[in-house]
Amino acid sequence: MQDEYRTVARPGVHETEINRSRFLCSLAPAATEQEAQEFIAAVRKEHADATHNCWAYVIGADASVQKASDDGEPGGTAGVPMLQMLLRRDMRYVVAVVTRYFGGVKLGAGGLIRAYGGAVGEALDALGTVTRRRCRLATVTVDHQRAGKIQNDLRATGREVRDVRYGEQVTIEIGLPDADVNAFRAWLADATAGTAGFELGGEAYGDA
Repeated sequence: MQDEYRTVARPGVHETEINRSRFLCSLAPAATEQEAQEFIAAVRKEHADATHNCWAYVIGADASVQKASDDGEPGGTAGVPMLQMLLRRDMRYVVAVVTRYFGGVKLGAGGLIRAYGGAVGEALDALGTVTRRRCRLATVTVDHQRAGKIQNDLRATGREVRDVRYGEQVTIEIGLPDADVNAFRAWLADATAGTAGFELGGEAYGDA
């Protein structure tokens, strides 16, 4: 497993104009290939009157799925440069669609490559990216009296609280870097006078 990867902070659209052609880059996070395809279909539907809706996506923390389409532009001038820009920026679990409204001036192959790749790069800059880091999932179980303070302490020290459930006791799911597990276990025992339960789970990716 990759230790970390980057993805887009949020879905969004960024527009640029090159020689009177409008290029709208729609970006979104996509957890699966199906999500990516659904996003592409939605953008195509919204911009059904556009000259081209070219796309690229990268799925998997190790970039195991990479696909791109020129959607009628000359081969290799749209989808591939878009995909290369995503990979150059270490983007994963992300889909990009660049919608072109032709403005009457031909850009040539080199111009198209720069325009499509550049549209993705500019959109990434405008919308922002987040780093996701591999972590161990862990479950902390505490009594109701201590739960509020423990949650506050966790957030104050930058721990990722993924879920909180209230029952007879309070169950708090967190994400921890592997290297922090032993130190965290000791901190928790100290903070709760040894009354808290602690159980390690599997691996996941959380905000870095």
